[in-house]
Amino acid sequence: MEANVPVHDPLSGVVVVLLADFLRQHQGWGWLRLVAGATPYKDVPGLTTVKVMGSGHGGGFSLRPSATHQGLICTFSHLDLALKFLDNPSVQAYRSRARECWTGVMAVQSARGHWDKQTWQASSAQALGEQAESHSQVTAPFAVLTRASIVPSKAMAFWRYAPAAQADLGQATGCLLAMGLGEAPLVRQCTFSLWQDTEAMRQYAHKGAHQVASAAAHKHQFFSESLFVRMQVLQMAGVWQGKPFHMQSARPLGKAPTLQSASTLVMPTPEASHV
Repeated sequence: MEANVPVHDPLSGVVVVLLADFLRQHQGWGWLRLVAGATPYKDVPGLTTVKVMGSGHGGGFSLRPSATHQGLICTFSHLDLALKFLDNPSVQAYRSRARECWTGVMAVQSARGHWDKQTWQASSAQALGEQAESHSQVTAPFAVLTRASIVPSKAMAFWRYAPAAQADLGQATGCLLAMGLGEAPLVRQCTFSLWQDTEAMRQYAHKGAHQVASAAAHKHQFFSESLFVRMQVLQMAGVWQGKPFHMQSARPLGKAPTLQSASTLVMPTPEASHV
């Protein structure tokens, strides 16, 4: 249960997520990104928020930090500007220093809760431009972003439940990709996952260790703030844990939308999707 806090104006737009696993020789560069935070992105056109996040060991959700895994979560006022960001030198710098890197552009379908006292709204027609009507007709993977600020005095209790829930996520049928992220060790946590279909996500959410952890979080009020966001994938590219992902579904700049169906996606089958 969230504390009663003043809420800022709702955030609406298009989401860009970047996941990186740095080469050993570039670990130092990655740590500097965490230290710099949002500063290098202050002049990026259309950028409305940015979070530079670390990860647990192996890209998971654990107390042991990863020296190589990192995530970048951004929101943009318009799809065109989100697509341009993928060619930004800062994004290219991540790709050139990473052993593996995944990027995705997504439209928010629904959200509940808050992040930094700010609610999220579904991506508007204005933000999606010409793709506003057609993106909802595409059968494609969707992504889920969850994050929470854990009450410090309850952090150890929360972490008794987290590892089992994360292990189940990594093995859930229909989960194509999953990564644990964090703004701060122990108390500001985030999970990003990519799903084949809604039923697979529901099976994970309402059974097993995740259901137990969710019930405990509600009963004991582990969180001072939390957010759940469901997003439609518009475009993605990269390799993650040895598996290629490619979906060129967002329209080229200045042209009409050309969306690919799910059958054209290059991605692992559900049986090979354990991450």
